[in-house]
Amino acid sequence: MSPRYMEIKKALEEQMDRGLLPPGYRFPSEPEMAAKFGVSRETFRAAVKKLEEEGKIRVQHGVGTFVIRQLDHVPSNLNRLQSTSEMLRAAGLQESDRHQTVRHGECTEEWAAYLNLKAGDPVVILERGRMADGEPVMTSVYILPKSIAGRSFDSAAFSGSLFQFLEHELGITIRKSHTEIKVPPASDPYVKSLAVHPDTGVLLMQQTHYDENNFPVFYAYDYFRNDVFRFWIDRMR
Repeated sequence: MSPRYMEIKKALEEQMDRGLLPPGYRFPSEPEMAAKFGVSRETFRAAVKKLEEEGKIRVQHGVGTFVIRQLDHVPSNLNRLQSTSEMLRAAGLQESDRHQTVRHGECTEEWAAYLNLKAGDPVVILERGRMADGEPVMTSVYILPKSIAGRSFDSAAFSGSLFQFLEHELGITIRKSHTEIKVPPASDPYVKSLAVHPDTGVLLMQQTHYDENNFPVFYAYDYFRNDVFRFWIDRMR
């Protein structure tokens, strides 16, 4: 069951989507809203905080809380953690696997620093090539501690979202990632495999993904064709 403040957040979002709370709408006072939903002021305040963090309302202290106009949805907005499957579907592309391999290996010094492991600890390495509308668009290399993955990828059929696989098969929910964006060298073999056109560029995201307890679950090298994926981030001053 979702926390009560998340239920209130969802109810308010639905009213915004239906136009019942249009841009510019000023919320009644916090005590009135808390009483309306039958919760404490602290619970209602938590819902407001989430909406404010997502840029759906503006809290002006001493003045009021207002609904603000929403910008057009950007499928690959970096403010939101999405799986590749979600991004491809949002872009209206038909996803399929180009190739997939699973192997067992030893943790390197580099991976150990991100996964809270020691060099030499056993890891599971999953490599995936992704297609969209018949062309290669992305390659990923995922490194998971053997203590987490076990032999799940040996015994269970895996396709689609890794996030969903981890949640359904292992009960692990990915909540956030720490991401570094790079331009990899043209000599990188993964770049070469994606350079299907002379002017194709590739972006690399090196990402550590964490669960609800901020524990590192897997490290990823995600190579994206930047003529297919466009990444945006909202910056504020």
